[in-house]
Amino acid sequence: MILITVKFPIREDRMAEWEELSASYAAAVSAEPGNVFFEFSRSVEDPQTYVCIEGFRDGDAGAEHMRQDHVAHFMSTMPDIVSARPQIIYVDADEVTGFGEMGEIAPRSDG
Repeated sequence: MILITVKFPIREDRMAEWEELSASYAAAVSAEPGNVFFEFSRSVEDPQTYVCIEGFRDGDAGAEHMRQDHVAHFMSTMPDIVSARPQIIYVDADEVTGFGEMGEIAPRSDG
């Protein structure tokens, strides 16, 4: 599995454009056959930064992702929206297949 985490610092004056672009991009990427998960979240440390976490089945799925028209559109639009260069972590993890339950935390029962 390919695991990718990206921090996107967004210009304050481009937030409306970001919200529209990120919603359509997330929907398009999530619909790709090789995508395992894709999600944007707002940073709790900086409200102008959004964190993207994404997973692809394997390197072939990641390569296919990069060939999509919605990726080209996203990449060509983002330079006008970001306030600084995004930061990325990219991991190729053969043994991971997706999210699993966390052993350390479970909901408390009410009774």
